[in-house]
Parts: sequence; C-alpha cells; structure tokens
Amino acid sequence: MIAWGVVGQLRFDGLEGDFRPNISWRWVPSEEERFLAGVVKPDVGQQADKAVIAAAPGDWPEFRGSNRDSIVTGVSIDPDWTSHPPKLVWKKRVGPGWSSFAIVGDHIFTQEQRADQECVTCYSTGTGKELWEYRHPGRFEEAVSGVGPRSTPTFSDGRIYAMGAMGHVACLDAATGREIWSADVVKSLNGTIPQWGYSSSPLVVKGVCIAYVGGGEGKGLAGFDSLKGTLAWTAGNAVHSYSSPHRATLDGVEQVLLSSEVGVESVDPATGKLLWRHDWNIPGMNRVTQPAIVNGTDLLVGTGVGPEQGTRRLHVSKKEADWSAKPEWTSRAMKAYFNDGVVFGGHLYGFDTSRFVCVQLDNGKLIWKDGGRNGNGQVLLLTDQGLLIILAADGSLAISEATPRGPKELARIPALEGKTWNHPVFHGGRLYLRNPQEMACYELKMK
Repeated sequence: MIAWGVVGQLRFDGLEGDFRPNISWRWVPSEEERFLAGVVKPDVGQQADKAVIAAAPGDWPEFRGSNRDSIVTGVSIDPDWTSHPPKLVWKKRVGPGWSSFAIVGDHIFTQEQRADQECVTCYSTGTGKELWEYRHPGRFEEAVSGVGPRSTPTFSDGRIYAMGAMGHVACLDAATGREIWSADVVKSLNGTIPQWGYSSSPLVVKGVCIAYVGGGEGKGLAGFDSLKGTLAWTAGNAVHSYSSPHRATLDGVEQVLLSSEVGVESVDPATGKLLWRHDWNIPGMNRVTQPAIVNGTDLLVGTGVGPEQGTRRLHVSKKEADWSAKPEWTSRAMKAYFNDGVVFGGHLYGFDTSRFVCVQLDNGKLIWKDGGRNGNGQVLLLTDQGLLIILAADGSLAISEATPRGPKELARIPALEGKTWNHPVFHGGRLYLRNPQEMACYELKMK
C-alpha cells in the first residue's frame, strides 16, 4: 500500500529520445502550468494598423529556412566560442510544442499549446515580447512526446500558414494574427491524425498552400488556394508521415516531394498531378525527416524506424514525359529518426539515432561517428565556413567543423534547460532556440 501510495504521487512527463521516462512529483507545478501562470495577453489593438510584413534576403520564412535544408549562406562568424561565446540577448517561457521558428524582419512566428487552445504566436526578435496570438480550440497530448503543436508556421506574401497537431490549417495575417481562412483536413478530407499528431509544416508554392493530409488513395496531400482557402487538388497516397512537403527542382522541373510510409512521391505544385513515385514501403511505420537535394538531380531519403532503417540516394531524371527515380545506394550508416541532416563537401552530416555521423555521398559509407554527446538533437550548417551548429537533446549548443577527418567540436555552452528536439534557427547574426518550456535568443560575434 505504501509503494502504491508513492507511485500515485508521481507524474509522467513523457519520454526522452531513448525512451527513458521523465518523472516528477504531482504537487510540483508542470512547466506548462508555470508558463500559463505568467502569460500576459498582447495588446491586439496595437497590431491592428500594422503594415504588411514582407520577407527580405536573410530571413527564415519557413521550416528549416527558405530551402528547408537548415543551410545558412553568406555569413561568417567567429568560431572561437571560448573567447567569444554566444551572448544571451533574452530568454523566456513558452507553451509546450515541438515547433521551430519562422522569422521575417523583426517578427518571430511559432506554435505552442496554451491550456485547451492550440496557438500560433508572434514575438519580437529584439526583446522576445509577444506581439499577437491566434487561438484555436484543441489539445493534442501523447505519452511519448507530450503536449502541443508539432509543425512550424510558414510565411508567404504577408501571411502565415500553420497546421495544428489535430489537422487544423489556418492562414493568418502576419502583422496582426487575424484569420483569413482555415480548413480541417480531418473533417473535410478524411485525414488520419498520426500517432504523434500532425507534424508537417505547410508549403506555399505558386499560389497553392500544400498541406499533409494522410488520407491515402489520392488524399495524401492537399493543395489549397493560398489566398481564398478553396481546395485546389488532392494527391498522393500517404497515410503515415511526419515529414513536410518539400520544394525541389529536379532535372530542371519544379516539384513538391513527400516522404511517407509508401516511399517518396512527387507532384506538380500547381495541379497536384503525380510526376513520379519511388516505392520504399514500410507499412505501419513513419518517415519524419526531410529529403536532401544533391546536385539538382539526386535526393537523399531515409528513416530511423522499421525493418529497413537507413538512408537511400535516388537519381531522378526525365526523358520526354517519363520520369525515373533509381536507387544509387542504400546505407545503414545513418538511421535518422526525427533528426534532419545537412549536405556539405561531398558528405552528409547528421544523426544515426543518437550518434552524430559523417557519411560519404558517393557510396553511403560511414566516415566517422561521434561519442553520442548530442543525443537526439538537430543541426545547422554555416556553409561559407564549413561549420556545424548542433543543438543537443539536453539543450546544450555546440559548434563543430564539418570535416570528414573526424568529429571536431570547437566549443559547447549550456543554452536551454530540458529536453530539446526543436530545430534551431539562424537569423541576422543570432541563434533562436526553443523547446517545450522556453525559448532564447543568442547573439554571435560576426567576422
């Protein structure tokens, strides 16, 4: 009786990436409760007359940047973090969720849970002050990954496009948070809420907002008119995916890719017409990571779950009206679960479960594997200097060289507290980081 009494006083707060449980006492306020106690609603009236927000070079308008590849070009930082470590500009509590950021000008957009409301929120880059919030009723909660939205808002032409964990798609005015249109892909298109919630970030191409549905049999994806919200098309056969639609130009043709349990499907963004499909079926399993484009003709896809874990390189080509997507190699050297990698200098850098690795692009062979300090983290590439910025699962931030000669970490600092799976963002010489309980802005010394 005493043992059961003790167990009854414990609260289960989800799992780590290696499935270790997080346990706390029930009488200790949760991070969400602490956050909600301090929420101050923004003055909506101050936002009503704001001008249209426009993106500029260097902005980070969507998940993993404008190319969805977590690659930063045209900047040079001081890599000596021992002498000049990243400077904390601000840090504040945030509602639960696994969203990353879209950043345009001095506006940060993200998604979070606030009690029984899924929220899209906008903050100031300079101060972290909340500028507006958009709320929609709904609360997704799952034992492994916890509470809250999973996807990242997308900015396009003065609007924000966001998808909640239960399938609610919303188009908002980026300056005010006012709803322009919304849709529910579960109710209107028979979408299936994935086990860990909708995690796919919308993509806007050629006036079409493309969202993952998971309805199978021609309803894996849906294209909505980006201005009006009317349904333009449905396509694809995905039922189980946490990956996001991915814009790509392969063999000179613009297209949209989706990785799912069926493999990879490519559609025309304007019409939804299926261009090609590569079958790599893992029934009942999921794919999470984004495709990586290599040389404008090849792409890398993979998964960290199921019987065929690993990474595959496909060569995509078009001859007259016929498309071909042929495997070049399949390798178990990198079995990425929800951790996206980056391509640099003939190599792929990313996570093999909880170990950071380097894989040769020509043949998929493992070049090196680190000691596992980063856990299930995420990575950015500063391509001009060949530097990797890794946000580890424990909230620490590391800077390393992207080199096939072996792991070369230059420095590491504590950045966030608690389990951190969210993708980091680089914008205007600053790093923006978050996890389900806090977000922070760090300034880097530039060269």
